[in-house]
Amino acid sequence: MAVTQKGAIAFGLVYIPVDMYTAVQDNDIRFNQLSRKSNSRVRYKKVDGSSGREIAQEDIVKGYQYDKDKYVVVTDEDFEKIKTEKDRNLQIILFTDHCTISPAYYNRSYLVLPQKGGEKVFNLLRTAMKLKNKVAVAKTVMGQKETLIMLQATDEAMLGVTLFYHDEIKSLPKTVAQPGATDAELAMAEQLLDSLTGPFEPEKYHDEYQERLRRFIEDKIEGREVAVASEGGGGGNVMDLMDALKKSLEENTGKKAAEQGSKPGKARKPRKKEETA
Repeated sequence: MAVTQKGAIAFGLVYIPVDMYTAVQDNDIRFNQLSRKSNSRVRYKKVDGSSGREIAQEDIVKGYQYDKDKYVVVTDEDFEKIKTEKDRNLQIILFTDHCTISPAYYNRSYLVLPQKGGEKVFNLLRTAMKLKNKVAVAKTVMGQKETLIMLQATDEAMLGVTLFYHDEIKSLPKTVAQPGATDAELAMAEQLLDSLTGPFEPEKYHDEYQERLRRFIEDKIEGREVAVASEGGGGGNVMDLMDALKKSLEENTGKKAAEQGSKPGKARKPRKKEETA
């Protein structure tokens, strides 16, 4: 796995050399764009705006437009020139509780591992963060942008998650009404939550749609008849809220009982309405 960025975790006078690796991979099926008439690939060419000639990637540079048809060229070497040593590091600016950072700010995930010689201090920081149940917020320059990054201690290393800035997060597009619920509805909803409660085991989940898509493509390649998906799942009929909750609870309780090899237990009675003073 190639290193995405080299640098160091720095806070106070502590300096821990680390490498960052991308933590996720894209497993989606990829499609090419084809001409509807000939099934030939649609090609995109990069051409010189003045001559119309196609140009190679190595002959393309970045330019900032400061006036009409006027640009200043900025090279990769120029970007590196203005970086300070701090910019290359993960400069910790605070430690905080994980729950104070909304997932809306999460962007991309990276694995953060110590470089040779930095294992002891890295492990010391990782252990202290786990014991205190804290995450660190740091800043660094990635590409041509200063980025906030959350560092979270794991059992073996650290996970780094780049964060959006506050002004990049959109506000709610409309006001959301918050109608109240009866005690009976709330009690039933709590039971439904309980029936679906358990540890998150990511290895249990996979992209079922991509699997069906892959089989669909294989069937088309082999000339086999493609079956139409028939599995139900949602929508359409408007049900009474209590009926929907009850049916959902019965279904989930039955599934859980079947998995555990036991009979479904009785649903607890709705809470009595609390008396108001």
